[in-house]
Amino acid sequence: MTFLRVAAATLISAILASQAFAQDITLTSQDGKVEITGNLLSFDGEFYRVETQFGELTVDGSGVTCEGPACPSLTDFVAEVRFSGSSVMAEKVLPALIVGFAQQEGLSATPQPLGAGAFAYDLHKTGRDAPLGRFYFSPGNTGGGFTDLVADRADIVMALREIRPSEQEAAQTAGLGDLAKARRSRVIALDALVPIVARDNPVRQISPADLVRVLSGEIDNWFDLGGPDAPVSLHLPDAGSGLAQGVEDRLLAPAQATLAQDVVRYSRSSDLVHAVSDDPFAIGIASHAEVGAARALPLSGGCGHALVATRQSIKTEDYPLTSPMFLYLPEIRLPRIARQFLAYTQSAEAQMAIRKAGFVDQEPETMRIGLQGDRLANAVVSGGPEVGLEELQRMINTLRPKSRLSLSFRFEAGSSRPDAQSRSNIRQLAQALESGAIDARKLTFVGFSDGDGAASANARIAMLRARTVRNAVIAAVETAIPDSIEIAVDAFGEAMPMACDDTEWGRKVNRRVEVWVQ
Repeated sequence: MTFLRVAAATLISAILASQAFAQDITLTSQDGKVEITGNLLSFDGEFYRVETQFGELTVDGSGVTCEGPACPSLTDFVAEVRFSGSSVMAEKVLPALIVGFAQQEGLSATPQPLGAGAFAYDLHKTGRDAPLGRFYFSPGNTGGGFTDLVADRADIVMALREIRPSEQEAAQTAGLGDLAKARRSRVIALDALVPIVARDNPVRQISPADLVRVLSGEIDNWFDLGGPDAPVSLHLPDAGSGLAQGVEDRLLAPAQATLAQDVVRYSRSSDLVHAVSDDPFAIGIASHAEVGAARALPLSGGCGHALVATRQSIKTEDYPLTSPMFLYLPEIRLPRIARQFLAYTQSAEAQMAIRKAGFVDQEPETMRIGLQGDRLANAVVSGGPEVGLEELQRMINTLRPKSRLSLSFRFEAGSSRPDAQSRSNIRQLAQALESGAIDARKLTFVGFSDGDGAASANARIAMLRARTVRNAVIAAVETAIPDSIEIAVDAFGEAMPMACDDTEWGRKVNRRVEVWVQ
């Protein structure tokens, strides 16, 4: 008998003791020999989750009949999934994906307002009265999404940052599994944190170090940034939002700084952008996708090399404050329509929907070396003194016949573990290689380093990183890579810095593995 996920002996014990337990359903096997009673926790259209006196059981609905007041309707069953977290994802990203998914599946997607900002999407199939699925959305912030998940008010968290250790521990305690594992989250779109000012503000760029000083209140006058003698007005999203927490995690914490007290907060990003764009002395942190009438400030370094948040620099993580958009998935079985939707979010069609919604997709793109003049010029100007002309020539001669793939790989601070976006890129590249989506004869993983230490040591570290990423991609391939594709590794150490090495963020940007195809 295969419809139960427990041993037969345990089931018999549960049956004998069941009369002492509060019950609202009874599941009986088709031959009538096994009976389970308990409280129904959920039904996903395929499986029952039942709390019995001896713990939680998962039962295949095809092998049992159900009796009791809590038994769901099998003919008009509506699969329900609850999303909670980032309002930007709930109101812009997920609706675009749901509409695209519905069109692909021949369904209609109808939004339903529920009050207090909540809403749902009903997915209907022609000829069926009840919807096939209903996706509930509770827009708020990332921290609230994790709180709702632990409190069983949500099934999926929409997050603008990675899960924090306290949230990870709370989820594990609640029996939801380790949400920090690779399979428990997926990146569905890319964004970035960008400092914004009014268009008539005379300051043209800002260094990350100065941005931290502004955020901490150490700099409170524009004169210290090369602007007019006027006080700085600081604007940020609500404290619990993923953007605000990203500011804390990505900017303040590494500098051991604390946020200034005099901060204007906003629950909606659009209100923040509007306020900054109307105030010539304001500065704020916003999503790249929602800059609107304001102007984004490039991030500069001491060597004068500035990084601008563009679709290309966000995809490659060359812009240091990229902000992936995550869906966190606990270790519970989701309804079939939810699993189909999650599979769709990784498809090429979904990437097009993401782009149309104004966010950065993850579809791999190629960039010829001739289009990367700024990078090459910076390699000559900013390369360390130990990087000779011969090594620069070798790099150019090696890369000239190739194109750079937009999937890059960077690492967590003080670790050899790829960061969140890079872990997603590993899966993306593995899937692209399996499916033959990458039309190339040769694929080369190219390692780079920062300029700290001896050039020879940095070259060895860069090669080690390239091999590590190559091995991770190959390990993620579930079937096989076509024999027609040659996989190689190379490294050029500190020969092509993306940013200055005078700050930790600059060194992190420089420590990377790129993929070049030919």
